[in-house]
Amino acid sequence: MEPYSNLEVDVNGEETFIVDKKIIAQYSGKFAKLFGKSSGARGKLKVIFNDFPGGAEGFELMLRFCYNNGTIDITPSNLLLTRCAAEFMEMKESVAGVSNLLEQTEKTLQEMNFWTWSGLLIALKQCQNVSSVTGSSVVLEKCLDTLVGRLVLASEASPCPSTCSTDSSGIRFSCDSKSTESIKTNSSRTTWWFEDLLFLSPLSVEMLVKSMISRKLDHVVIGKFLLYYQKAKFSTSTTDEKCKIIEMVLDMHYNMDHGSISCKNLFGILRVTLSLNISKFSRNKLENMIGSHLDQATLDNLLVPSPYGIRYLYDVNLVLRILKAFLHGGTSLVTPIQMRKVAGLIDLYIAEIAPDPCLKTSKFLALATALPDSARYSYDELYHAVDMYLEVHAQLSQEDRVKVCCVINYEKLSPQACLHLSQNTKFPPKSAVQALVSQPSKLNNLLRLTPGTTPYNNSPCSSGKEDKTGEQDVLYDENFNVSADNEKLRTHLQGMQCRVMELEKICKKMQSQMAKITKSKVSGQSNARSLPKLCS
Repeated sequence: MEPYSNLEVDVNGEETFIVDKKIIAQYSGKFAKLFGKSSGARGKLKVIFNDFPGGAEGFELMLRFCYNNGTIDITPSNLLLTRCAAEFMEMKESVAGVSNLLEQTEKTLQEMNFWTWSGLLIALKQCQNVSSVTGSSVVLEKCLDTLVGRLVLASEASPCPSTCSTDSSGIRFSCDSKSTESIKTNSSRTTWWFEDLLFLSPLSVEMLVKSMISRKLDHVVIGKFLLYYQKAKFSTSTTDEKCKIIEMVLDMHYNMDHGSISCKNLFGILRVTLSLNISKFSRNKLENMIGSHLDQATLDNLLVPSPYGIRYLYDVNLVLRILKAFLHGGTSLVTPIQMRKVAGLIDLYIAEIAPDPCLKTSKFLALATALPDSARYSYDELYHAVDMYLEVHAQLSQEDRVKVCCVINYEKLSPQACLHLSQNTKFPPKSAVQALVSQPSKLNNLLRLTPGTTPYNNSPCSSGKEDKTGEQDVLYDENFNVSADNEKLRTHLQGMQCRVMELEKICKKMQSQMAKITKSKVSGQSNARSLPKLCS
């Protein structure tokens, strides 16, 4: 090499190369611009590159091309660095009929469809290792697109049997030793590729899944992969990395068919996020997805502990937000069956949290009134929850007790629950009055069908005497059974006959008084008396 051709090149401070600038300038537009006018200059020159893509390794690949008369073996492991170096050095000119380096890398990109599965994985790993290299996104996108195309073909046919060769077909499908091992270790033939892609970063997985969605790969399979990826990566991830993974998984699920993930798995993700500070945006997405599956949830799913600093035993605010998501868009979007399932679930939840002494009345009422009246055939379970709440919260004012009792539709209580309510001292008297007045026919039928009881016209109250032998028996029970042998129960029911007749008289008296009030309004006089204020 002649002295004037010597050129010292410092690449990113990693390594210094002594090159012939004339040879390099033939193929590199950047070198030609730098030294084209000073090719006759003597002395030693030095060039410093502080941002050469791929560093010394990328520069060496470029040199190999130049010193080998424009030929180089481009493989999956060096495609990315070779292409990025070609772009950086502006290697767009062909010499002596030989394709320039950019053209050769582009041709290799176009032939990627014929690579083996292991070749694709090698190229992807290279992209992961040098993700900061300018121009790497083009190769990454091409690799991911090719990989997704391979998976689509596999799903349309079936994954290759473990005996097939890497070169057994024109497309060289995922049948090398690595993917074969994956097939053997996974029971489902649709998940053989999951383990192979665990090296991908959350950002790369996001790009992969978006490509899968656009290519209409089965959303259920995609959802399984996302959960597999999340669980596998969590074992070695930092807290910040876990947040990024969870947020990516939630974002991708939110863009897919919500039926692609089960309610159980959504609550599993929810419990994982309790110890992570994920974004409010991602948390809202998770709660909205859970809301769309709420009719499939169980009581255990909803019993999520309260966040640190909240005195409630369970996270009531979370359940309220999920209920809001369930009702999002109006009840017209929710089927009656779904509505009743959710109502039953919420009643069980209310009964579970009612004994919590820290539970505020406002939260109890918000849960009890969140669903429309039509969602419940029976209010027995909610009555049971109210009964427990009033027992634990004995310090409630009379006004608050009335508010709590107003959540019950007494017309939808069973006769057994009404009988229990009538003797329930925790309920305000006006609530018991309304419950019994609302269902006289049901109580009459229950009494007539009870062996050994006396009908209304033969009840003890007809003689003006009151039976004081009955005790405050607890009649409310899911398996309530009226037995002829139960003397105490018969005595109680006979006493109730008198109570019902008295309440019927009170009801008639109320109606008469209301008629008088109406007349007095017409005449301009108000003779209204103080009437019991009943819940609407």
